[in-house]
Amino acid sequence: MEDKKKAKEARPRNFKRLTTIALFASLTAVGAQISIPIGSVPITLQMFFVFLAGFTLNTFDAFLSMLVYLVLGAVGLPVFANFSGGIIHLIGPTSGYLWAFPISAFVISWLSRRTNAILSGLLGLVVVYLIGWTVLGFHIGSYKKAFLVGVLPFIFLDALKLAMSYFVALKTRKILGGSAYGQA
Repeated sequence: MEDKKKAKEARPRNFKRLTTIALFASLTAVGAQISIPIGSVPITLQMFFVFLAGFTLNTFDAFLSMLVYLVLGAVGLPVFANFSGGIIHLIGPTSGYLWAFPISAFVISWLSRRTNAILSGLLGLVVVYLIGWTVLGFHIGSYKKAFLVGVLPFIFLDALKLAMSYFVALKTRKILGGSAYGQA
């Protein structure tokens, strides 16, 4: 009898968590469509939502929201930049940036609860740059060129997205109920 009561009490919380995970996956998809194409890696608002998920959600939910985003794109839904989708985006030259999203959101979420939030965001950004740069360099055959086209042009704007997402997260946490939604 008590197990049924616990299960019934957990349903609204689980539903809220699932909808929040889906919301952040969807927001990342919307952010991908706000795109300025420069070179081989377009400027989008995806990173803003990766940061926001990390600052707002618990570690598991932050990771899962970005993983859901990748799965949606992998099965062909047009959630990646320029309304594109398909597995090719997860094996191509810029795939490293996408694969880094769940890891970055996890790192930001985990570290922001234990240390300076901005520092955690910077480390999350480094994760994206490091993985993205490595994969891009492998594909184009030059790590120097990969840095020049896949990291350097984005540092200022990504730092701006980081700061903006931090301030939005401060408000979002209050709406979602606590320092990190979904944490006990």
